Amino acid sequence: MEYEQIIEEIKEVIELIRPYINRDGGDIEFVKFEDGIVFVRFSGACVGCAAMDSTMNDLVEDTLLERVPGVIGVELVV
Repeated sequence: MEYEQIIEEIKEVIELIRPYINRDGGDIEFVKFEDGIVFVRFSGACVGCAAMDSTMNDLVEDTLLERVPGVIGVELVV
């Protein structure tokens, strides 16, 4: 799969996830994709939220790993 196609699929998945994060007053932004790792930034109510790690691992990372071939992990950019 081409790099540009992977990025488009990552962005599509983030758009699917976004409403769940928005409903609690937060947001998620795609930053970059490098060496199989997706870098994202949380904002709004997500910043400092006790559930941020759970959201990152259980929702964002699991969904991206499942739906986008080539993604091997997700990292948070502060």
